[in-house]
Amino acid sequence: MKRTTCLVAGGGPAGIMLGLLLARGGVEVIVCEKHADFLRDFRGDTVHPSTIRLLDELGLGAEFAQLPQSRLESLRLPTTSGETIDFGDFSALDPPYNFIAMIPQWDFLDFLAAHARREPSFKLLMETEVTGLLWQDERVSGVTVLTGGQEDSIGADLVVACDGRHSILRAQAGLASRNYDVPFDVWWFRLPRHPDEQAKPANLVPSFAGRDIMLAIAREGFYQMAAFIPKGSDAQRRAQGIGPLRDMIVRLRPDFADRVDTLTAMDQVKTLDVRLDRLKRWHRPGLLCIGDAAHAMSPAGGVGINLAIQDAVATAQILRHPLRAGTLTETDLAAVQRRRMMPTRVIQAMQRVLHRVIFQNGFQSRRAGPPHFMLFLARHVPGFRKLPALFVGFGPRPEHAPDFARRPEG
Repeated sequence: MKRTTCLVAGGGPAGIMLGLLLARGGVEVIVCEKHADFLRDFRGDTVHPSTIRLLDELGLGAEFAQLPQSRLESLRLPTTSGETIDFGDFSALDPPYNFIAMIPQWDFLDFLAAHARREPSFKLLMETEVTGLLWQDERVSGVTVLTGGQEDSIGADLVVACDGRHSILRAQAGLASRNYDVPFDVWWFRLPRHPDEQAKPANLVPSFAGRDIMLAIAREGFYQMAAFIPKGSDAQRRAQGIGPLRDMIVRLRPDFADRVDTLTAMDQVKTLDVRLDRLKRWHRPGLLCIGDAAHAMSPAGGVGINLAIQDAVATAQILRHPLRAGTLTETDLAAVQRRRMMPTRVIQAMQRVLHRVIFQNGFQSRRAGPPHFMLFLARHVPGFRKLPALFVGFGPRPEHAPDFARRPEG
């Protein structure tokens, strides 16, 4: 049976970042990713200011800046007069961390994985699905995996579950979660972005009409569209075909009427089953959950990736020494949860407020739109627009790169 010091289940942003940091700290680490590559549509593609700063601290900032990407500089809200107003102004943050980078997640993960592979103690196993936990004396001692149709086992001093909101490992460990009601699911789809639109600033502007809510995210060559639908209505709406979705787009975004014919079938539309939950306890002896495996986040605010990466940084900082020394205990794992529980609670509380005042009220009243108090604050309170940008861009407890993982630029 193969063996490693730390086995990371899941090659998403948290898993790859954790593998990179631990390997730079001299910890033997294996990351298992069940797919053959990172090419999957409609994953979160935002790299937040705190992560851009982290990349600079790791000596990777200049190379990251060369990757094809667009910059999101503000979040704007529509007014009843048809105008828009800045609600979150990222450009007001201290440079150079005054924007969100919009980059395909597969490019970001390929970038991180390429640098992690330079570390002799790092190994990334693609097409290797973690299927379960191994136990020894009531302690997690490794995982079972499926690779190339063959079952195998990998032993580990620590297993870190980064396998997302549908985590197999947290379920098998019997870790109980606190679940919150969410009033919506999301339909993701693409619309073309014409060449003459490429030069326009990449601002995020939601659209509201009746009970319909839609968001267009400007990307390189296309718009990533999000249509928010009442929770549990996916099957009924899909049965109606593509026509009602086209009508919704034209109603909310008349400027996109010239391209709705590119949507020809509902199989172009992917559904995100939105969840909001967090584990009461993130660990068992030999097992730690982080990222969405510990706390599934709503897309409201777009902060899930940012929070998961910061979980990874805190995990590497706290656990690197006991992993190398062979002294890891559950007390060390509990320290990670203590460090990251506060920002998780704060962000989820804010998301629940957004769910109630925007989505739930909009679906029930058929008058979706930003509440008046949000527009008032953005218009009349000096400096307010910087606060949402700070909250989204850095979060309540931003983490810095551990000293042992830092490298000179280049």
